[in-house]
Amino acid sequence: MNTLPPTPPAVTPPDRSSRDTDSRDTDAYLARIGCARPERADAAALRELQLRHLLSVPFENLSIHLGEPLVLEDGPLLDKVVGARRGGFCYELNGAFAVLLRSLGFGVTQLQARVFGDGGRLGIPYDHMALRVETADDSGPWLADVGFGDHSHHPLLLAERGGQEDPAGTFRIAEAAEGDLDVIRDGRRQFRLDTRPRELPDFEAGAWWHRTSPLSHFTRSLVCSRLTEDGRITLTGRKLVTTVAGERHERLLGSDDEVLAAYGEHFGLELDRVPEVRPAAA
Repeated sequence: MNTLPPTPPAVTPPDRSSRDTDSRDTDAYLARIGCARPERADAAALRELQLRHLLSVPFENLSIHLGEPLVLEDGPLLDKVVGARRGGFCYELNGAFAVLLRSLGFGVTQLQARVFGDGGRLGIPYDHMALRVETADDSGPWLADVGFGDHSHHPLLLAERGGQEDPAGTFRIAEAAEGDLDVIRDGRRQFRLDTRPRELPDFEAGAWWHRTSPLSHFTRSLVCSRLTEDGRITLTGRKLVTTVAGERHERLLGSDDEVLAAYGEHFGLELDRVPEVRPAAA
């Protein structure tokens, strides 16, 4: 099955003007990802929260092509991921996930990373946001990430230098220049992590570049992708790609109604029009 996993009934998001919204925000977020409130902010809870998030909230760049704003503040991020039941790209997904984790008692630090591209070339500073997470059982620190698309299903131990087995492959964290860390999947470098703490406003320039530059892959293509229990499902424009147990299947969707129905059925996104690639700003 590639439809969304069953979740508890949605909790109505609180009025953002209310002062005491933390508990209701958390309940709504947990309902969004179909996860019970953990009794303790430990490694097992973090692992479950990350996996449920990946199974429920799609990695998508549709706002760029729908002309929707991106506001890197806790309230607007929760409004999008929880209230509007949308997805997002790294700044939005990991930004919102950080709010959830903090509300549950985890210690969270936002980290910036540069993604390795073709030929091993590093991308721009603040290319990616990831999270350093401290747990109540002192098992970490952990690298948690729900915003890198097809990546590790479970958090990775930041201090471990050997291979870490994950359903998505074997991951390794290696020392790099100037105290940075390279995150490697099956022998291929994914991104270079700067371990210095960052804040949400620090990512504004990277988010602006990815939303506007003609060199950004986000401005040149549409993507909506979600982990499934047996693989992954991705909609790129009108092409629906389903991977089940390692087997890839493609289907070209025809009418706008068919595309909108696919967004709803497979990703839980209720859109009023089909996203189309918009020309990047000059």
